[in-house]
Amino acid sequence: MSTLKIACATVNQTPLDWEGNFDHIVQSIISAENQKVELLCFPELSITGYGSEDLFLSYWYPNKALKKLDELRPYCKAMTVAVGVPVRIDDKVYNCMAVIENTELKGFVAKQYMAIDGVHYEFRWFTPWEQGKVIDFDFFGSTVPLGDMIFEKNNFKYGFEICEDAWRGKDRPGYRLRDRSVEVIFNPSASHFAMGKSILREDLVKESSVELNATYVYANLLGNESGRMIFDGEIIVAGKGRILLKNELLSFEDYQLKTFDLEKDLSAYPEITSIHDKNEEFVKASSLALFDYLRKSKSKGFVLSLSGGADSSTIAILVAEMVRRGVEELGTTVFLKKLGLTYIPQTNNPIKEIVGQLLTTAYQASENSSFATFQSAKFLAESIGAVFLHWEIADEVKSYTEKIEKAIGRKLTWKNDDIALQNIQARTRSPIIWMLANLNNALLLSTSNRSEGDVGYTTMDGDTSGSISPIAAVDKFFVLQWLRWAENTLGYKGLKKVNSLQPTAELRPSENQQTDESDLMPYAVIVEIERLAIRDRRSPVDIFLILREELDIDKNLLKSYIRKFFTLWSRNQWKRERFAPSFHLDEFNIDPKTWCRFPILSGGYQEELKELDTY
Repeated sequence: MSTLKIACATVNQTPLDWEGNFDHIVQSIISAENQKVELLCFPELSITGYGSEDLFLSYWYPNKALKKLDELRPYCKAMTVAVGVPVRIDDKVYNCMAVIENTELKGFVAKQYMAIDGVHYEFRWFTPWEQGKVIDFDFFGSTVPLGDMIFEKNNFKYGFEICEDAWRGKDRPGYRLRDRSVEVIFNPSASHFAMGKSILREDLVKESSVELNATYVYANLLGNESGRMIFDGEIIVAGKGRILLKNELLSFEDYQLKTFDLEKDLSAYPEITSIHDKNEEFVKASSLALFDYLRKSKSKGFVLSLSGGADSSTIAILVAEMVRRGVEELGTTVFLKKLGLTYIPQTNNPIKEIVGQLLTTAYQASENSSFATFQSAKFLAESIGAVFLHWEIADEVKSYTEKIEKAIGRKLTWKNDDIALQNIQARTRSPIIWMLANLNNALLLSTSNRSEGDVGYTTMDGDTSGSISPIAAVDKFFVLQWLRWAENTLGYKGLKKVNSLQPTAELRPSENQQTDESDLMPYAVIVEIERLAIRDRRSPVDIFLILREELDIDKNLLKSYIRKFFTLWSRNQWKRERFAPSFHLDEFNIDPKTWCRFPILSGGYQEELKELDTY
């Protein structure tokens, strides 16, 4: 019986890090050689990194990638290696898999379908390849085939569906590969992480193995490659509708290698089942994203304005989990080395000690801050080992207020100047926390969440200030339940005080009893409206008709919530355009750079909202 030892390698790449990217690929090849692998597949665009964006449009960048491919050939002596690379032909760029066997380049397979939804804009950079077409390509003086090709190894025919190719239903290339009797189909991907997405991939791979009558092999990129998208490094092998191999996702390693002994008859292999938990996926992806962002930006740590509330507390825990998970997987020495730190822990609790080296927090009290939130912030910071600083901003707020009062010739009052008096407190906190970040050569972490971004419930140049906004792509309802999960499941007892507080901006005098939900609407309602409005792109009337059946809310109150959401959404697009970069973590987000483009100036749904009056 024919056998073939195959392997997939997931690699954590970075655009323009030619040396680092090349080394990750070579180390993977050496590891595969040591395990007697015969056919090794890397993910899509693994030489350059998927997130190279407009670099793909240049002439020099794809050409340099091909030179790196040529340099890779001598390392592929004892096996066949498939690696992702962009290829420019005249004025067009193609997303290709290059197949090297015994140091010889056998050919390129070009991607046939481009991802153009959500976070993907592939048509900006790449041209889809025509099915069935193969051309001759000049590779540094040698002629090699490029196009819609299949290959053979140890009497196994194999081919490729490159990422989006596999998601095109009955048009997918896999059916044409099946018609050509291909027995092994590789899917090299750069598929962004989203909570719950792994379930969809498992279903795709299992169903593909049946539909295409082939062993289906999936290999994804790994890590926070270039700032926003996170790749989970998923590797899956399926046969006859069963998962036969799956790796641990979201590794802190530079690469992972998984091998599989392929036989014509796969019935003897046991089926693998996996557990999917969105709370765990969120913390795992965020931890790796923070780690990669920190080391790739060559910063020395994080600074966080810790208010004692839910959002900043979530981010503090994510940093602590970054340290815990990174140290547990890599070991203390390697973890610190990858961050470029020479610090040597001095205690028996290196995780808490390293958190203290990497995370500095500050509680910035105004006259409207409460002792409860101060206690909450202090208790949490000390429980995880973070540096905790605190100061008053009353003098600065007073100085700004008195200057503007003198200039305009009147006193400011909460009755007439509510928004201005709230915002000046948030903005006053920004310069000094930025100063601390500069002094520490650290990244300032912004604390906005998606629900607040939807409606602009955030102060520009205040709480939006930051180098990176870790939770801007997740809603507040999720954040609140995740904090309770983190306290009980992850064991962060320092969250006890946080979880006992009702979310509030604490920008109005205490007698106003300000809460986020009284200013806006219940967060559970915002979640339902935003999913229909932003994810599903429904009209205000559609949303009302749907939620009228799903939510136990008075219809007039529901209409008022929908009016408020769309009015504030339209009014605050300019804020979303200026938010700090955020990680893509959920099935959708509101970042104009990656998922949701909306005009800064618009009619604000006025006609559409008037239609609500007819129901």
